[in-house]
Amino acid sequence: MRRFEVRVVGGILLIAAGALFLLQNLGVLVVSAYLWPLLFGAGGVIFLYVFLANRAHWWAVIPGFVLLSLAVLMALDRLAPQIGETWGGTLFLGGIGLGFWAVYFANREQWWAVIPGGVLLTIGLVAGLSSSLEGIEIGRFFFLGLGLTFGLLSFLPTPEGRMKWALIPAVVLLAIGLLITTAATAVLNYLGPAALILAGLYLIIRTFGSRPSR
Repeated sequence: MRRFEVRVVGGILLIAAGALFLLQNLGVLVVSAYLWPLLFGAGGVIFLYVFLANRAHWWAVIPGFVLLSLAVLMALDRLAPQIGETWGGTLFLGGIGLGFWAVYFANREQWWAVIPGGVLLTIGLVAGLSSSLEGIEIGRFFFLGLGLTFGLLSFLPTPEGRMKWALIPAVVLLAIGLLITTAATAVLNYLGPAALILAGLYLIIRTFGSRPSR
């Protein structure tokens, strides 16, 4: 299929989707819920075909993965609502994140795509684990995921060489993630009250110590 034909088919699908959305919102037509995943999935496949036909069109990977992820999310909502409720966000965000990773592997000059790719994969994982983890544990996974993203970026090859600057945010984020542990929380439970007591004693001592003698 030539690029001209791909654009025509893609344009027709976009026009059809827009028209269906409009008719459904106006109450003129009730569109089957199973049709939307097919439309979005077809749109995603077309964008990926544009990329595969010409690797210079790396930008097409992002909308391709977005549409495919949205199609999967809609399909799960109808076919397996329990799985969709628990892991729908993970699959959707993770799918978009994989799209950014595909951009990097298709063109190493687009090293920036590693950052949103890693962030989206991390958020997707955190969203999936949120039902079984406590708040502080979620924070730990979030910071560890971000730290690993920047750490990996510092080792990945790019036309400009290794991104050594990425080691700085990687170390900071990993350190924060490692500190956010159950043990650290237990220590803070004692350090917090102790700090308040010491601050109160300091204020009292300063108050009486600074009073002028009669």
